[in-house]
Formats: sequence, C-alpha cells, structure tokens
Amino acid sequence: MTPTTPVPMNDPIRDVIRNAYAEIAKSGEWLGREGQTTLQAATGSVQPGCCAPSSTGGGCCGPTTLTPAAIASAIGYSEADLKTVPQGANMGLSCGNPMAIAKLTPGNVVVDLGSGGGFDCFVAGPRVGASGRAIGVDMTAAMLSKARANLSAYRAASGLDNVEFRLGEIENLPVADGVADVVISNCVINLSPEKPRVYREIMRILKPGGTMAVSDLVLLRPLPEATKADFEALVGCIAGASLVSELKADLLAAGFIDVVLTPKPGYVDAMVSSEDPLYRRMLGTLPSGTTVADFVTSLDIVAAKPAKPQRCCG
Repeated sequence: MTPTTPVPMNDPIRDVIRNAYAEIAKSGEWLGREGQTTLQAATGSVQPGCCAPSSTGGGCCGPTTLTPAAIASAIGYSEADLKTVPQGANMGLSCGNPMAIAKLTPGNVVVDLGSGGGFDCFVAGPRVGASGRAIGVDMTAAMLSKARANLSAYRAASGLDNVEFRLGEIENLPVADGVADVVISNCVINLSPEKPRVYREIMRILKPGGTMAVSDLVLLRPLPEATKADFEALVGCIAGASLVSELKADLLAAGFIDVVLTPKPGYVDAMVSSEDPLYRRMLGTLPSGTTVADFVTSLDIVAAKPAKPQRCCG
C-alpha cells in the first residue's frame, strides 16, 4: 500500500481542533469563540467550558497553572532531554513521555504524529544521531511554521541536521510505506475522529518489526454526558479519548502484536493537584465519590508490526 495524495479532511470537529491549535501556536492560548460557534452549529449540543473567553485555559487547550517545564518534569523528561530543545518548542501540550518507551538507537528513522512545535522531534534527534532522521507531521500550518522556525536553533545546539517537519493529517500520513523504525505521538491520537485509520497508517509506514511508542490520554470508563459535550474538553484531549478496551481492539484490528498498555496516572494527578481549569471544571460533572483519575489516565502504548516471515529454501 502506498500513501494517497493527502486530501484535507474537513468536518466540524477537525476544523475546530485545527483552528484551536493554530491559535495556540500563534499566541500560546485558545479563547474558543469561533470553535464553540462552529461546533455548536454542527452538533447542537456543545457546552461552553474552561477555555471560554472569560477563563484562563487549561489542559491541552491553553495556559495552565503548570508551566511547560513543570509539565515536562512531571512526566519524566530530563535535563539531558531538554538541552537541545529550542526555546518555545515545549508548549506544555504533552501528557506523557514517548521518549522513555521508544528505545531509539542511532540510525533510526522516527516519525512523530502531531509534532506541534517540534518538542519530541528535537528530543529524538540526538538519540537517532546523524545517520538517523526525525520526521514530524502536523495538520496545523501555524504549528508547522513554529517548528520549522526552531530548526536553526536546534542545529546550532546539537550540531545535527536530521529533523524535518511535514504538513499532513495523521489519518493520511505524508510518509512512504515501510520508512519508520519507530512511530511516536504525544497526546494527539485522542483528537482524531478516525482512530482506527490512524493505527492503519502507523502500520503502513512502519518497517517490518518496527514499533509504535505513544503516550496518550484514554478513558478508564465512559465520561459523563456533560464532559463529552464540552468542546473545550475535546480540544483539551479528554472528550475524544478512547476507552482502553476500544484502543486495544483498534490496535489488534490494524495488525499490531505485542501490545503493552501501561497507565501513567502521574500526569492526571499533577493536573488535578495544580487545579488546572479544565480538570477543575470536569470535577463538577462527575458522580459523587469519583475523581478525574477514575475516568482518565495517561497511557503508554507500545506495539509492534510483525516482522516479515522468513523464507526457507527446500
């Protein structure tokens, strides 16, 4: 299978997400006025929420009470990881650390789905070295511009020219078959309205025996309707998340083997304890006696593409 010519996938949810992250790339926050109007017109069931004009953002959708550096530290990025990351590439949009599970080695080609300002690509670059390649894919032109603007600072700090960024949607990756040793993603696949297609695309671009190493927000149980209808919770990486059982079924249907799912509750705990606006809002919708951590967790997802069957002469 070869990649088709990328065609923009226009629908209200995708447009809201694209516009929101363009606003985040440009200003560091999302006020949500246009997104609320667009999505409400399409669904008729949208609730205003934490990122509305009168609020202060939160979660993935804008400024939080934690700084980007504090979020990176909370989810396990080290000082060594961050030393070649250009200023501004870390926008605090991570919910996990795929670098901790990716097992990158020199010479690897790694593809980052939803690369944003380039944060994880810039962490991956020194690990794969001059003989490797880190390719970031993002559907938001403003994010792509931000990431590309950071390339010169990365080259100066690392001495490497092994990172590139491509415009495209993760359901239709602008990457040829069998190119990647490793596919990573950090708190992005939850945003896709076509997750099974994303996993099929990951399978397509991986080399036989290649691996995916993804950190994402997933659901431990179904969300209350009020949270599912909150469009800021969608952009904030919660309302569109899969149940763990659905995610595993999608991976197996795409042909992955050796699937390992590891909950990482530290991210949600940090957001709740910091009184992040999105998580504080969600608390008000939950059944009595439950917490956000009963519904949502950061999950490390590792899975492999089967190696080619060995041929035997006889």
